Amino acid sequence: MTGMIRTRVTGRRVTRTVLSAEAETVAALHSRTRATYYPAGTPQDGTDWVAAWRAAIERPDGHVLCTVHEGRIVAVASFRTATGAPSDTVKLFQLHVDPDHWRTGLGSALHAECAEQWRADGKRIATLDVHVDNERARDFYARRGWVPDPENPPVAGDHHLVLRYAVGTGLRRE
Repeated sequence: MTGMIRTRVTGRRVTRTVLSAEAETVAALHSRTRATYYPAGTPQDGTDWVAAWRAAIERPDGHVLCTVHEGRIVAVASFRTATGAPSDTVKLFQLHVDPDHWRTGLGSALHAECAEQWRADGKRIATLDVHVDNERARDFYARRGWVPDPENPPVAGDHHLVLRYAVGTGLRRE
């Protein structure tokens, strides 16, 4: 990986790398956003999300970026090349914006920061899994050029759809 984003200031927002000590704050943000797209309530599968976020933050081969607005983490994204995947690919594992800040441009700005890092790292293709009931997120990604991944078509009964993004095209529909 090249030049990891450490800090970038844009107006009243700062995009930076998340610190391990912020895992609890990030997990709480993740929980708030997940609660919006599970109609029957957020599933409790026993995952320790604070530990999971801390592990993602501390991975030497991953990136976890956040957007800080007025002193508070309001958006977060986690990405890396998935285990066993080609080195010119990247998987966006998480991208969450605090629901109180939806439709303010924070998600678009963080997505643009991710795409910039992917290009800097020489990534050609990005993938992600999106919950099939999360229409808001599916629309968000479609507006930025993400399309259903032809190599991973939906399977009956699956709760996630795999999307693909052509990083190298420089497509910027933010």
